[in-house]
Amino acid sequence: MTPHHGEVHWLGEGIDYAWAWGLQRELLEERVAGERGNTLLLMGHAPVYTAGRRSVSEDVLAQLDAPLVETDRGGQTTYHGPGQLVGYPIVSLTELGLGPKRYVAAVESALIASLAEYGVLAHREEGLTGVWTGAGKIAAIGVKVSRGVTMHGFALNVATDLRAYEPIVPCGIGDRPVTSLAALLGSAPQPERAPELKEAAYVVATALGAELGIAWRAR
Repeated sequence: MTPHHGEVHWLGEGIDYAWAWGLQRELLEERVAGERGNTLLLMGHAPVYTAGRRSVSEDVLAQLDAPLVETDRGGQTTYHGPGQLVGYPIVSLTELGLGPKRYVAAVESALIASLAEYGVLAHREEGLTGVWTGAGKIAAIGVKVSRGVTMHGFALNVATDLRAYEPIVPCGIGDRPVTSLAALLGSAPQPERAPELKEAAYVVATALGAELGIAWRAR
């Protein structure tokens, strides 16, 4: 089967969340109008907490050291910041023949495959969204689908400072820890350093392209 095509953009680190959200909305409108193809934005954010549509105020446990932004994605409250790879696929589920649940499962599978490239065994948890390891949750997923096109996406803890999660109940799950690729590699019998975000970005892009049937072109 001939793959679909799309563009992948590495935007860098320290990206302002509000700016990236506005860019997503612009690209979604262009995708809906047929003015552009499928697009994957990859970046690291400046420190920010975001609250999804199911967030509750009780999930903020203490004063936050970064802004809290209410968004229109699914899910609850989480953190974005240095050392975390964030990806925003702007893709047509209608064109790909996918429903929202199958799309989220494809994103999870891509992240699991990407972590395997670094020797980390990851998995899904029944009834929960995201990607997990034996040491805790390593990737969060929160999406929005508008007129058959996706926005928002995933956040993978590569070398995130996990103390940033202490003032919140991450994704509304209070009884399970969060972890990062750096923490897992550092605790291995033969410790390794976590990859740079840009390197991890293209590993994830390749895996996501394979799951969705999209051949990405780097721009």
